[in-house]
Amino acid sequence: MWPYPKIVAHRGGGILAPENTVAGLRAGLAYGFRAVEFDVMLSKDGIGMVMHDPDFGRTVAGPGAVARTLARDLAALDAGSWHSAQFKGEPVPYYTQFIDYCKEQGIWMNVEIKPADGFEAATGAWVARVTRDAYADEIAAGDMAHVPLLSSFSFEALVAARDSASEVPRAYLLDRIPADWQEQARALQAVSINTNHKHLTRELAATIKAAGYGLFCYTVNDPDRAREILLWGVDGFCTDRIDLIGPSALQGR
Repeated sequence: MWPYPKIVAHRGGGILAPENTVAGLRAGLAYGFRAVEFDVMLSKDGIGMVMHDPDFGRTVAGPGAVARTLARDLAALDAGSWHSAQFKGEPVPYYTQFIDYCKEQGIWMNVEIKPADGFEAATGAWVARVTRDAYADEIAAGDMAHVPLLSSFSFEALVAARDSASEVPRAYLLDRIPADWQEQARALQAVSINTNHKHLTRELAATIKAAGYGLFCYTVNDPDRAREILLWGVDGFCTDRIDLIGPSALQGR
């Protein structure tokens, strides 16, 4: 149900580097993480870029929006200075850059499809196709533990991903688990439920696991809480505190 790593670096390097940047990947790798969660949305010209916010102002300065900006112009933005002077000039990456780096370094990817409003289907389809093509050899060999897991809060984006590249596994991303979660997961042919640990209970975790799904939580930054949910049967989680929770420190707990 969960062939993937148990502990995943959130958005690259957690709090130690600017999120969703290659610098973040390097930070995670320096702490031994070979598993990463990050976000992809489409530029104005329909190219996947690694960014979380649809609008500028937090991780890149000034007015603007990802969906209204060409990929080459997004790639020229400074996505590092907001974090610290050390990372000034760190660019917004293309999704394909992340794929290349992660394949080269043996880093598993949980790719959150993060569509801007109105681009749900287009984003889901693009991310799924590009991922399938990049991991065609692994998929053909049945080496699914090394194939990325696509997740999204957008049901529409996951439907498009399913229809465009069903070979790439999908996870339904939910803040709170609704009563009809199983019906939705079946419709998406999802392999996992990814959810906010703050709203998860031991009983709900047991129900999800008994139904045959992987169970992944975001974003767990307290080692004691991490141990607790693992005892509930949670398969894995992402963390911002890669300095406190090592990639294998809680294995078997």
